[in-house]
Amino acid sequence: MEKLHDLLRDITELTTNIETNYPELYKFLGENPITLPHNSEPDLEEGVFKDYLESLKQLLQHHLETHKASTAKHQ
Repeated sequence: MEKLHDLLRDITELTTNIETNYPELYKFLGENPITLPHNSEPDLEEGVFKDYLESLKQLLQHHLETHKASTAKHQ
């Protein structure tokens, strides 16, 4: 249970970071193709949360790399 708690904390912290520091990216989180299950009785295994956390990290990383590349082109 502790590990699941840690994953939820990490997801919350990363989501808050994106919301606060990257509002242009935050609006797309609901459209992220890798999201938590929406069925009435989801199978919320630890792996689901790990995958979701990883998808958030990749989304932010891609945004940072893309933003950095487009900023460098305009200078």
